[in-house]
Amino acid sequence: MTRPAVLGLDLSLTSTGIAGAGWADRLVPPRGVDGLPRLRWIRDAVQDNVGDETALVVVEGLAYSRTTGKAAERAGLWHLVVERLDGVVPWAQVPPTARAKYATGKGNAAKDAVLAAVVRRFPDVEVTGNDQADALVLAAMGLDHLGHPPVVVPAAHRVSLGAVVWP
Repeated sequence: MTRPAVLGLDLSLTSTGIAGAGWADRLVPPRGVDGLPRLRWIRDAVQDNVGDETALVVVEGLAYSRTTGKAAERAGLWHLVVERLDGVVPWAQVPPTARAKYATGKGNAAKDAVLAAVVRRFPDVEVTGNDQADALVLAAMGLDHLGHPPVVVPAAHRVSLGAVVWP
């Protein structure tokens, strides 16, 4: 049975993580592109990576508890991207705590703990930052949901799949 094409997206204003089975990358807006043009650039770059063969896009939900600033812009980005995906490709929303639990077994795991777990669990994928690690976890969750887990994940980690809003 052929593995479906699933994309994981860790949306960010500076470096959006994007990943699929066996790969991880980032989408970085050009310098000097700010505000709404930046959000549109990221939305369009995501859309450019969604092909006819894409079976599912898994997007990290908004982290309402974050205090890193630009909350309105981050929320605007999330909604622009999801609006573009909606009706074109099935998409799922993963709470940040579910992403962390799937990767590490702890919903409150720090970003670097997720990165370390991803590097251990996916040794054949070059992952150089938290954005790529998060996107790879999201893609893995989507593949697992569709019955094609790319790696073995402990049952206690897989419980987090139940917190996801699947299409």
